[in-house]
Amino acid sequence: MDDIMDGGMLNATIVELEATRAIVYRHMSPTPAYTWPLLNARTGCEVWVKHENQTPVGAFKVRGGLVYLTGLKATRPDIQGVISATRGNHGQSLAFAAAKVGMQAVIVVPRGNSPDKNRAMEALGAELIVHGDDFQEALEFTQGLAEERGLYMIGPFEKPLMRGVATYALEFFEQAGNLDAVYVPIGMGSGICGLITVRDALGLKTEIIGVVAENAPAYALSFDKGEVVSTNSADTLADGVACRVPSPEAFDIIKNGAARILTVSEDQILDAMGYYFTDTHNICEGAAATPLAGLMKERDLMAGKKVGVVLSGGNVDRDVYVRVLQRLERGA
Repeated sequence: MDDIMDGGMLNATIVELEATRAIVYRHMSPTPAYTWPLLNARTGCEVWVKHENQTPVGAFKVRGGLVYLTGLKATRPDIQGVISATRGNHGQSLAFAAAKVGMQAVIVVPRGNSPDKNRAMEALGAELIVHGDDFQEALEFTQGLAEERGLYMIGPFEKPLMRGVATYALEFFEQAGNLDAVYVPIGMGSGICGLITVRDALGLKTEIIGVVAENAPAYALSFDKGEVVSTNSADTLADGVACRVPSPEAFDIIKNGAARILTVSEDQILDAMGYYFTDTHNICEGAAATPLAGLMKERDLMAGKKVGVVLSGGNVDRDVYVRVLQRLERGA
């Protein structure tokens, strides 16, 4: 254990997470956390990047799928298949994990979903179904289809998923030590809730700052109001944070554990994707760029501090990344 864990007995949450990450590590190695000199200069602080873009599916979600389906296979061996709705990374996670444990995975995506993520899910062995105009419509359709086809329904936010995802947070604090703040994207909430859970279990004072897109502000609106607020649309290039109906269970953790939730514009997201390319030569998808965009928005507030950002995935479509490179060429 790193010295972040020294000084007392491990509590029940950490003991559970130690067992949880043993499941994850059967199929992948811990992802690295690096501090990059050019990024430090740009942000004006010591910034640590948690590289969840370097998992077997290019995103942090794989951890949750492995933990959930490993447990499901052990306790319900009669279940032949699972079904879930996604914009991409959650679906890749379940497809990857289903193949490992010998299950069928049926994944429902909305129309206009990322073609690259769709191809990746099918390549991993998932049956892909397209329905609805956005994630929420796909999710509602999935609930009925699960019953019709006798498949086990997995929602976008469930405790086994969060427990699996939380293993990246445990790694991050071990690798980077005590951080003044961590910026993390909010899609349906497993990433930020995992961070809050581990931060609290370790007894740290780290601020957890959620970041969403201005065009998909449901969690920010909810945080400001103190109750779940839905929106009519979530039209953002950052598909991983394109949520218009927050999870009440996730929001309960977030409202009690996050310092604040920031919104960032589409241009700020594109800029942050470009910063990752120029400063670290890592490819970053839109949702994964929101934490860095949030840090840049609060650059003066974080000057001189030790800050973490979660690069949650690198699964970006070519046409979106062309926009990033074009902005770099123009010096935008």
